[in-house]
Amino acid sequence: MSTPWYRRLSDGLSRSREHLGGQLNVLLRKGPDLDAAFWEELEDTLIAGDMGATAVTEVVERLRDAAARKALPDAHAVLDHLAGELAAEFPTDSDFLKHPPVTVLVVGVNGTGKTTTVGKLAKEAADAGHVVLLGSGDTFRAAAGEQLDIWADRAGVPMVKRDRGADPAAVVFDTIAEAKRGGAAVTLIDTAGRLHTSADLMRELEKVQRVAERESEAPVKVLLVMDATTGQNGLAQAREFDSALGVDGIALTKLDGTAKGGIAVAIARELRLPILRIGVGEGIEDLKPFDPLDFTRALIGEV
Repeated sequence: MSTPWYRRLSDGLSRSREHLGGQLNVLLRKGPDLDAAFWEELEDTLIAGDMGATAVTEVVERLRDAAARKALPDAHAVLDHLAGELAAEFPTDSDFLKHPPVTVLVVGVNGTGKTTTVGKLAKEAADAGHVVLLGSGDTFRAAAGEQLDIWADRAGVPMVKRDRGADPAAVVFDTIAEAKRGGAAVTLIDTAGRLHTSADLMRELEKVQRVAERESEAPVKVLLVMDATTGQNGLAQAREFDSALGVDGIALTKLDGTAKGGIAVAIARELRLPILRIGVGEGIEDLKPFDPLDFTRALIGEV
């Protein structure tokens, strides 16, 4: 449990844990009885933690069933089961980032940390011994190519880019052609941040996806980068991207910047999409594969 990453995760979730754990402790101080008031207040507390009403209702119902089946004696015993029940909300799809060959389109709205996420994934894949190639498909933001250049240097991997203002689909074409020539097992393509409400921008992203799927010999996957600090607003963004592109997995960033890390539970339950990576800081070691039980234990803490 106390691995270096778990400690970093726990530290990163401290604001969320203080918020949620504080409320749970208030609930415990009211008494150990498993009466109607306890279950109602537990539900309210979890919803206030941004976990989403749908997920919370189902989790609390399962806890009530477990309390009856296992003859759990009091509120403390119920909360001991909470992390496991929350962890059960997360889909356990295969992690395509760990199973090359793969071509990954990294998408999301501006400011979520897409380019940084691409760089960190490149380092992870390169450290695992894979041949990695980056594509700078964000040809609109002035510093995007330069920022990705820095990450490519850190990871020790090559990058394909064009001049600012170039057609992103052309960059994708060039990147995949280079991936074939160079035998890349993991091809990561950064895309321009776009408002999920902009039909023109989403159509352009659909074009990028079509080119990638036509040209790539490896499976093409869509990784959506979400900013945890956006809370429930992030769900609306994710639905639009999923509707347009068919999202295959999520990287949830900036969990250290919010008191509502419970949004991960809402994302998993309401979107039915796997969270593949979580980020709890700016460092290259602060983005790691997602483990549901480690996450929920770090989120709840000791109550």
